[in-house]
Amino acid sequence: MDVSSLAAAAPSLVAPPLHHKPHLAFPPHHPSPARGSIGVRCAHSPSPHPLRPSAATADEEVSLPPSLRVSRLAEEFRVSPDAADRARRLLARAAALPRLGEADRVAANRVMGCVAQVWLVGRCDGAGRMRFAADSDSELSRGYCACLVSALDGARPEEVLDVDPADLAPLGGAAAGTGARSRASTWHNVLIGMQKRARAAIAAREGRPAGEPFPSLIIGRDGAIRAQGTYAEAQAMFLSPNESKISELVKSLREKKIGIVAHFYMDPEVQGILTASKKHWPHIHISDSLVMADSAVKMAEAGCEYITVLGVDFMSENVRAILDQAGYSKVGVYRMSSDQIGCSLADAASSSAYTHFLKEASRSPPSLHVIYINTSLETKAHAHELVPTITCTSSNVVATILQAFAQIPGLNVWYGPDSYMGANIADLFQRMAVMSDEEIAEIHPSHNKKSINALLPRLHYYQDGNCIVHDMFGHEVVDKIKEQYCDAFLTAHFEVPGEMFSLSMEAKTRGMGVVGSTQNILDFIKNHLMEALDRNIDDHLQFVLGTESGMITSIVAAVRELFDSYKTSQQSANIEVEIVFPVSSDAVSNTSVNGSHHLYSSTVTDLDNVSVVPGVSSGEGCSIHGGCASCPYMKMNSLRSLLKVCHQLPDRDNRLVAYQASRFNAKTPLGKLVAEVGQQRDYQTSSCTMKTQVPSVGSGLPETTWHSAYGVKTGRVRSDHNISIF
Repeated sequence: MDVSSLAAAAPSLVAPPLHHKPHLAFPPHHPSPARGSIGVRCAHSPSPHPLRPSAATADEEVSLPPSLRVSRLAEEFRVSPDAADRARRLLARAAALPRLGEADRVAANRVMGCVAQVWLVGRCDGAGRMRFAADSDSELSRGYCACLVSALDGARPEEVLDVDPADLAPLGGAAAGTGARSRASTWHNVLIGMQKRARAAIAAREGRPAGEPFPSLIIGRDGAIRAQGTYAEAQAMFLSPNESKISELVKSLREKKIGIVAHFYMDPEVQGILTASKKHWPHIHISDSLVMADSAVKMAEAGCEYITVLGVDFMSENVRAILDQAGYSKVGVYRMSSDQIGCSLADAASSSAYTHFLKEASRSPPSLHVIYINTSLETKAHAHELVPTITCTSSNVVATILQAFAQIPGLNVWYGPDSYMGANIADLFQRMAVMSDEEIAEIHPSHNKKSINALLPRLHYYQDGNCIVHDMFGHEVVDKIKEQYCDAFLTAHFEVPGEMFSLSMEAKTRGMGVVGSTQNILDFIKNHLMEALDRNIDDHLQFVLGTESGMITSIVAAVRELFDSYKTSQQSANIEVEIVFPVSSDAVSNTSVNGSHHLYSSTVTDLDNVSVVPGVSSGEGCSIHGGCASCPYMKMNSLRSLLKVCHQLPDRDNRLVAYQASRFNAKTPLGKLVAEVGQQRDYQTSSCTMKTQVPSVGSGLPETTWHSAYGVKTGRVRSDHNISIF
């Protein structure tokens, strides 16, 4: 198959369905091996065979250097003959571990990310050494706790921080049977908790005050919201929307048959109104950009005469083009501003520098251009005439690229325009290159270590494009997460800088993180909440939200819905969900909740002193260095604009001409319609409807009709679900 036909049959670039969801334990990147470790309270035998250490052996262990104790612990489990033997060792250690008192077995001491209940207590004694105690309601988990307490109790804080999780990796193979992988992450999560306490001890010793926490929202079991910090207060203001505004909007939508498709990153006021209005009018859909146009087609099929798009301009362009292609050209499509609603990624892809990037690709055959969905139809159309082009999303980009490399030997893949995502893809493939062939085959059956290493030099990505929101998740934010939130659940959009990506990937290896699309993040939060509700034990789940803060409305709605669905006659546990906004100090303006600004004078001479451009809501803003707490383009979709458009429809006096979504009648240099070529580059796998069982890679594929977010066409697909390896 040549590259042109490969791009034409874009759906075939989806990896084949897996018989089971793979467990991907990507090896974390470590800057250096451990330089020292820990002291010991409960010792173990240097021999891997005896299950219980003698008192003499324990005394001998206490005198050993901390790093040697760690290595002996790891060696004991590494040379253990089988999983059953390692489990017996864990149970023996659990039997020797003192129980915590009830006063310490409280939610504040819980270790997140463990299937069983695990509690950890840590303090620094008068001699400057860490004192740890831990416990669990699971004997195997108690065994893991016993291993770490015996290794780290009595160590200096610096020695605790010097412990490299990779050095204790043999502990991860100690569990066996159902839930073994989840239990095996217990030791890692307990270690992270110990290191967090060690950092706090060092800060206290040096007289450094505890840093201000990130703003957050806490959702209680009764659905009540507690906001911590002015930024969170600004987000929470609109989670209980004005009933009169809801009635006003629903009345207009129903009378005029108006549907609404909106992106997750909307202003919280708008999302609050839309979420509440959906209970009274079904044709309202809030999602990521992947399925907005798909939803608009369904609304047109249900009889909607107008579609209002709350997003940036490339989203409304796509909705317009797909409705036209689906036969609904008479359905009106309206934006929320008479001004351009831009996007930093879409702008990067329309630059002359990006055109130069594509011309370079065209001179290196065979080449395939994989373009991120957050770009305009015009960009996609013109790109395809330079080099064969297909569209990806943050959910399927890895599967798409792997399948392309598998189908065409010697292929060069050129990804853009998101530089952070490109760097993260390259980083991910480098991690895969050190995995075993079996682990790689779980991700894609046509690849192994040899093929992954061969594709690395043939993967190219654009170096000068990023999302201004995700750009803020850099060093400052990551350092604070490591300091204060290393034991929380970490979520990150695939567009974040490499520091946040690596941190979340490390958390993923111990069941505490996700990297993916906005929908992946929402599903991750919901799944962990459902697990807690099934356990029905008091818990506090803390999630760091590594994407645009506008998602909070959808998250709160989903959490409240789950709380309501789990109401039973039995006693309900006190479960809370905390959403942390890791907002850079450069991206939060000093404003009060009532909107009055306390910045410097607005005179020109003072502009050099202003580090923040105030946002549309109090507490929000954009740093002049590039980071934003929330997307300023998305916030152009105001409730006032939505009500204005709805009230003025139908537009008999042409007062809304500037609000109409663009309809592309222009042609490409080769004479093809921009709208037709651009939308044909777009596809998705999540809404494919499979009619037959797909054969293995390399055989003839059945023709299947697939309905993408941006069009309906006949193609060949490999999966009926959205594959996310994160």
